Parts: sequence; C-alpha cells; structure tokens
Amino acid sequence: MVKAYLRYEPALSFGVIVSVDSNIAYDSSGKHLLAPALEKVGVWNVRQGVCTKTLTPSLPPRGSPLFVTCIAPSPSSSLIASGYGDGSIRIWDYDKGTCDTTLNGHKGATTALRYNKLGSLLASGSKDNDIILWDVVGEAGLFRLRGHRDQVTDLVFLDSGKKLVSASKDKFLRVWDLDAQQCMQIISGHHSEIWSIDTDPEERYLVTGSADLVLRFYTVKQNLIEGTPLSKLNGNEIMENGDSSGHNKWEILKYFGEIHRQVEHRVATVRFSKSGDLLACQVAGKIVELFRVLDEAESKRKAKKRIHRKREKKLDRGKVDSTENGIANRADGEEESKNPVVTVTDVFKLLQTVRASKKISSMSFCPISPKSSLATLALSLNNNLLEIYSIEGDSTTRSLSIDLQGHRSDVRSVTLSSDNTLLMATSHNTIKIWNPSTGSCLRTIDSSGFILCGSFLPGFGNKYAVVGTKEGSLEIIDVWSGTCLDVVKAHDGYIHSIVTIPGVSGFITGSDDHDVKFWEATRKSDKEAKGLTVSHMKTLNMHDGVPAVVVSPDGKYIAVALLDSTVKVHFMDSLKVFLSLYGHKMPVLCMDISSDGDLLVTGSADKNLKIWGLDFGDCHKSIFAHADSVMAVQFVRNTHYLFSVGKDRLVKYWDADKFELLLTLRGHHAEIWCLSISNHGDFLVTGSHDRSIHRWDRTEEPFFIEEEKEKSLEEMFESEDNPFESKYTAMEELPEEGAIAAVGKKSQETLTATDLIIDALDCAEAELKRIADYEEEKRRGKVAEFRPNILMLGLYPSDYVLRAISNVNTNDLEQTLLSLPFSDTLKLMSYLKDWASNPDKVELICRIATVLLQTHYNQLVTTPSARPVLTVLRDILYTRVKECKDTIGFNLAAMEHLKQLMALKSDALFQDAKTKLLEIRSKFVKGLEERNDPQKEKRRKKKQKKSSDGHART
Repeated sequence: MVKAYLRYEPALSFGVIVSVDSNIAYDSSGKHLLAPALEKVGVWNVRQGVCTKTLTPSLPPRGSPLFVTCIAPSPSSSLIASGYGDGSIRIWDYDKGTCDTTLNGHKGATTALRYNKLGSLLASGSKDNDIILWDVVGEAGLFRLRGHRDQVTDLVFLDSGKKLVSASKDKFLRVWDLDAQQCMQIISGHHSEIWSIDTDPEERYLVTGSADLVLRFYTVKQNLIEGTPLSKLNGNEIMENGDSSGHNKWEILKYFGEIHRQVEHRVATVRFSKSGDLLACQVAGKIVELFRVLDEAESKRKAKKRIHRKREKKLDRGKVDSTENGIANRADGEEESKNPVVTVTDVFKLLQTVRASKKISSMSFCPISPKSSLATLALSLNNNLLEIYSIEGDSTTRSLSIDLQGHRSDVRSVTLSSDNTLLMATSHNTIKIWNPSTGSCLRTIDSSGFILCGSFLPGFGNKYAVVGTKEGSLEIIDVWSGTCLDVVKAHDGYIHSIVTIPGVSGFITGSDDHDVKFWEATRKSDKEAKGLTVSHMKTLNMHDGVPAVVVSPDGKYIAVALLDSTVKVHFMDSLKVFLSLYGHKMPVLCMDISSDGDLLVTGSADKNLKIWGLDFGDCHKSIFAHADSVMAVQFVRNTHYLFSVGKDRLVKYWDADKFELLLTLRGHHAEIWCLSISNHGDFLVTGSHDRSIHRWDRTEEPFFIEEEKEKSLEEMFESEDNPFESKYTAMEELPEEGAIAAVGKKSQETLTATDLIIDALDCAEAELKRIADYEEEKRRGKVAEFRPNILMLGLYPSDYVLRAISNVNTNDLEQTLLSLPFSDTLKLMSYLKDWASNPDKVELICRIATVLLQTHYNQLVTTPSARPVLTVLRDILYTRVKECKDTIGFNLAAMEHLKQLMALKSDALFQDAKTKLLEIRSKFVKGLEERNDPQKEKRRKKKQKKSSDGHART
C-alpha cells in the first residue's frame, strides 16, 4: 500500500511593516497609508497606528514568490494598483479587501504606476523598457509604447490625461501623445539615470531627479495648438538642456532651470504636495529636502528684488562710466523691473531638510493638509519602520512612528513555548514575544548585545527565557513583565547554541571559545527579591569552535558539532566520547535527534543533510538538500519526519526512513535562518533575513510522493522560465523609435483558456449534431426522448461556447484568441450571429470579431465557406453597435439634463454641492451657538436696531 502524508500549507505571515522594494502611498482620503509588505499590501490607519486590512495575492504554485514593486492609489475611488516582480498588476478595492482584476502584459518587474486625474486610465512602466496604458474600467490594455532603451523609472500624465511623460534609466525624458499613440518629444541633458519625475497639480512645472547634483525643472506648455494633425510632425525633436532650434509648436516641455541639491546621493523620489506649495526631494540616504513653491505674485516680487539688488551692486562697483550710460541703464532697469524674468530660484526656495534615523526607502505626502501645519509627510525606512512627520514653517516634528509590529533587522532565532502559545523571536538587539496563532506582538524587550540564539527555560511555566549574544553574554528575560533580569558573562566568543536539558531546569551553551557549558536555573532564595539566578555547573572543553549543540530527548547523549566539520557524541553523565561522526566537507551548522533517539540528522554549509544512526554511528544517507547552506533542521515530535531550511529561501519536508523529499514550501524572500516546530507537529514557524515570520499549518489533505514528483515536473516544464525552451528562443530586436505594440502577454493562463474554448467548440459541435439527428428522427416519426448533454450544464450549444468565452479574463482575451487555430476560428465566428441578439454582449462580440478579422484576414478572404458568415456579420454588427451607441448617447444626455436641474435647484455647481451643504450646516451651527449665548444675542439685536434706525432716518 502506498503511504500517504498530510500536506503543510502557508497559514500566516507577520513581522513586516514595510518592505524596501516598493514605494508607500496615501489613499485619496488621506486616512490610510498603503505600505508594501513583501507580497502583501498593508492598509494602515494613520490616526490609530494599526493595520486595518492586508491585501494578499494568491501565490504562484512554482517559482520565486511575488513581491510588491510599486503602488499607485486612484485619485477618485477606493481602488489601488500594485505592481509585482513578475510584471503583473493587481487592482484592489481596499475598502472591501478584494482583488478586482489582474493585468498581465509586462515581461519584467513593474517599476512605475500612475493614474490619470479621473482614475479611468492607468499607465505602467517596467524593466522590459515598455509602457502600457490600461483601461481601468474595461479591465484591458489599450496599447504598448516602446522607445526607451532601459528600465522605465517614473510616469506622469499631462493635459488632462492626453499626454504622458516617461523617465528612464537611458537618461531621456519622452513625451507621448496618447490620442495619436506616438512620441512627440524627446528631452536629453541628464548625465545619469533619471529616477523620478513629477508635476505640480496645476501642471505648470515638471521636475526631474537623477544622480546629478541638480534638480532640473521644465515648464509645461498649457494651450496646445489644436486642429493640426500629428502626421505633420517631422520626426522627434531632441532638446539639449531645453534649447531647441526655433519655435516648435509640439514642444510640450521647455527647459526652465536647475537647482543645486545639498546632498551628494542620487535622487530617489521627487513629489509635489497635493496643494502644490511644497516640493520634496528624497535622496538615497537619510535626508529629504523640502522646497517652498511660490505663487506667481511672490515669484515676480522676488525676481524684482533680485534685479534691484543686482542693479545696486553694479552702481556700488562704479560701473556707470557716464551720465548717458547711467540714464540708459536706469531706463533698462525700470523696464526690466516692470516685466521681470522669473527664474527657477525665484519660484522654488529651500525650506528645510528632514533627517531620518535610518536610510529612507520612500515617501508620500498626505493629500489632506492639516490646519496646524503646512503638510504631513510619511517616510518608510529600510529598517522596517514607518514614520509620519508634520511639516511646519521652520521645523519638522515626528508625530507618529509605527514600529511595534516588526523587527528592525533579520530574525536570527525563533522558539516556541512548551504549550505553543508564545513565540520568542530575536533580532539584532531586540526580543519580541508573539502570539503565533494571530501574529500579534505581545512584548518587546531591548537587549544590550547582538542576539544569536534563545530558548524558553523549562520548569517555570514559560515565564523565563534566556538568550545568547555575540559578546558571549547570557541574558535572563522575564517574559511576563517584558524585562531583562540579569546579564551573565558566560563565554569569551559568540554563543551559537542554547539547548534545554530534558527533565531538568537547566540548559547548555556552545560557543566559539571551544567550550560547552552546563548551567542550572533556580529561583532566588530571598523572598523579597523576585527573579531567577543562573549558576555554572560544569564545562566540556573541545578542540575547536562549537556552532551547534543538541541533547537527546532521553537525556542520555549530547552531540557537539565542531568547526572542523566533525560531530562528537558524548555521554551526558560522564562526558566521555561515545561516537565521532565524519563525512561533511564543511562545518555542521545545525543538528537534531529524533524523539526515540535512533536517528541524528546534521545540516551543513556543504548544502547536504546526513542522517546517522545513533546506535553505531553509521551514516544511513547523505542527501543534497538545498542550493545553499542548511541553516536549521528539526524532527517532528514522535516521528521520523523532519524539516530543513536554508539560504536558498526554501522550507523542505523529508521522510528520514525512506530518504525522500515530501514537500517544498516557498514563501520567504530572503535567507531563512531559523525554524521551530510545535509539540504536536501541527504547525511550524520560520524566521528569515527578510524580517518576516511565517507559520505553516498541517492540513487534513493527504498527498502521495509519486503524485508530488509528477506535479513538480509538470510545473517545471510549463513554467515561463523553462530552461529547455528559453535556450533556443530568438533574441528580441530593439523596438523602433516610438513604436506601438499589442498589450497582451502569452502565459499559462491564456493557453489554458484557449484549450477550454476549443473543448467547448468541440462539445457544442457534437451536441448540434445530436440535435440535428434528433430532429431528423422526429420528422420520420421515431419519437424518442432527447436527453441533453450533462457536461454542457443544460445550456444550448451557442450559450455554452459563450460561457467559455466570457470566463476568459478581459485582459487575456486577445492572446487567447490568437492561439486558436483557423478551423476553430471559423466555428467561433459562426456563433457570433446568435450572440449579437444579446445587448449585454455586443462589446465582447465586436472585440472577438475585430481580433479574428485582423489576425486571419488573408485566410478569411480566400476561404469560400467564410463568406456567408462575414456577410451576415457585416449587416448585424453595424446595426447592433449603432443601437448601443444611441442608447449610451441618450443616457448621457439624460444625465446631463439631471445635472443641470440639480444645479439650478441648489444654486451651486453640481460638483460643488457637497461643499455648499457643508457651508449651510456650519452657518446653522454658528447661529445656534449665538442664540445660546445671551450677551452675543443682545449685541446682535443692538446692531440690527441701529441699522434699522439709520435706514429710517435716510
């Protein structure tokens, strides 16, 4: 009988507040801050400082896990767009916490996302150098813009979404006309990669940030000359520092000037505030430079003062040689002062510099400006920290810091309590106590050293724990009160391992100073002094450093790993050598002994697992387990199943009796340092360099080894990064200047959808044949009961095919239809006539017909059997589309009429109805307050009386 195992699956991930691979962003209301957390997006309530929702995508079955690379909130709704490392884009509704759609089009990681002002269009840039424009409402890609020679770093819409400006690492800015779908202008002048661009809300200025020591500013041409077709544009005009030869009416951006920055690091992000009066420049360091943006009147006033000072300096230096020259200079100065030339330094003025405690990853302005300060700025730091700053005139104060829900550095050790209710995780100089079932942080304890290992002390009801540091100290922790009770100098080197002794309230430590020390923990005898004392019992001297120590569950043996790649097994009572285990080529980093004491497993830096028998010390099996060093290994209690983790970011599940790999669990984004399994084996916890802690739960779903092997091979061959396919694929040519391309991307989903459509067509064809045979028999008088096909769910053949088509993702429809063979294309087109009677499907039918006609035009023209179908479609589609167009036009006219009626009734513009209502309410509240105050009421009546007397006299 084939043995079945129970599957482990990812259940919970916690400990990450914000990751460094993506930007942070406020939502449109300004109440929530959207922060990337590896593959998830956290929605933080800024006022309360808590994460209200977590947006988690479904993980891919194979390959590296997803991670968020960029976030863009919609300016007009509760939608947000998040880009991922595999090139996909997901549109989320953060109010509901659901993913509305997934857009696939990029072949590289998505690096830039930007909505237009209405929130109807989304532009995305990627590492594949392409820009894609997406229809958010239709959930489909419109077109792909090609022309950049390197990664697209930032995007911004201009002219009410009709123009798009893109920045790239190729040192060029490109201006695209979205109506004509072509590049209008190319701007050079930067000496290094352009990392960020932005424009103020009024679209007067565009700023670019690069590795240069200056910020470059461009003025945006507001009123474009309309009525001239873009076909008259002769090539792309390239500007050097904005100096173009002659006046060019297609020149959207004109060079305005540059401002020298205070910091030498490259620019990471430049952003204007929502009101447009502040500009923030974040560099790849700890500093954000804030500039004040002056309005037109202030900038002209400043320009006049500058010109006046300049003229006074000339007069003081005695440069006026004669009276005539003086009169001429005075006349020129008066004319210049009346119409001063405003420069970039007259508009942008350095306000202050914000310095954070650690390196800044990204920043975001709050769209709602507070009354007490100029703006609110959120910063994400590279040590897993969010900070909110309030910007005032001359100073900046930190109003909030979100840091409790995560470690500042990588998690070096995780330990579960004896009843599995508490989890202790240690990082650089912090100990955190977590609830493993919910992922909430219960205690945070600061340490004086760099912690490498830790353990709960047995026999004290999970009240005390001990941790070991790089300095060789042991710190005794009171878990319940969250305090450090005592610090004991235990070793002269790193303490790599702490293990408890079964049945005794003691523990053993192993260190780089070649010593293995035995300790006993006892309560303090003094009744007034509450706490724990640790005393040294004995020492086992080794000839080399000790990276790992383990004690058998029965307390009979102690195994010590040494830096000379050997393992020594000693008797616990006499400390005499029992076994010496040789075989690893590099030092053993982790070990464990099974519950029955029969097996010892060792994991080494040579990437191998070795399974030893403790009876004779023979090596049962050596397994090449991981692609990098094995960092932790542990048996499941009362079994011979074991888990191992390594620097290759994988968690692996093994059967030590059959020497078989059972499962491979993916989820971490960096090296996994530590592992801990519950007493019953129902879950395990892992800690990683990505600062996250993952919990993996055992499910009731059984699986078999052979099935898992077959599934793994199928996933490897079907994956997009298949080495056998990519080896012989042709290299892509560089795109033409400003080229346009289709949006879709061939993927496993599109191929699966194509297969489903072909199956539906075949099934419908067979059903139509059955129906025809039934009708023929019915005419002959052979009446028999017709039983519909169960596989078609009781649907008519055309409806069944329509159902298969409708189930295809809108964004993947084009690529799905491109994969259909021509014979199936003819079958599909024969159904379009029946579907056209459904008004809800007219848009879908038109898309299908357009794609099929463009793809198979030559074959359709030369195929006689296709002519009747094309003739019928020509007559039907035009009529249906015109009907839909008329209906939409009628509805739009009715809505416009209702808008005008509401505007007339409220004496306000339709879009300002809300503000008008708030004004009326505030006046009403003010009136109530005045009536409640009798003195104010008397004054008001006196004023009214005086005014009425004055009117009577007149």
